[in-house]
Amino acid sequence: MLLGRLPAMDVRHTVTGSPVGDLTLVADETGLVGLYFDGHRRKPRLPDLGPRADDAFDAPVRQLREYFAGERQEFDLDLAPRGSEFERRVWALLTKIPYGETRTYGELAVELGAPGAAQAVGNANGWNPISIVVPCHRVVGSTGGLTGYAGGMEHKRFLLSVEERSAADEGRLF
Repeated sequence: MLLGRLPAMDVRHTVTGSPVGDLTLVADETGLVGLYFDGHRRKPRLPDLGPRADDAFDAPVRQLREYFAGERQEFDLDLAPRGSEFERRVWALLTKIPYGETRTYGELAVELGAPGAAQAVGNANGWNPISIVVPCHRVVGSTGGLTGYAGGMEHKRFLLSVEERSAADEGRLF
């Protein structure tokens, strides 16, 4: 279990290295509430990140390492993102975008039953507090081009390339 050692409502964090630089993971007793890049453009909507508790994050850190190594396509973590009902609906849709694939903001709006809400979907996507695990990097513009990313465009490109390489490797016969 992700955070079996934390008392109720206790927020904790850790920092782990990755191929895209340091990542800050934040959790409470219900699950992961945040995963932020160093220099993340949208700061956490939390009063503070709580004390550092590296031992409470074994599963997420291990799964992130596996993801970056191309060995993991889906995360198996308790998630507890904080946001409006609409934002949580968008973030739930993001978790359904298959590894190595992308969707447009418009496609997600249609899936939500609100075809005219592409801009609102984009805003909610930008406020996604659990980067990588909730794969907002898999959302692209209407033409298929890369658009903004709160973690930085270089990180978005890198994450998509990790998934592209891994998907290509799966198709090879050795």
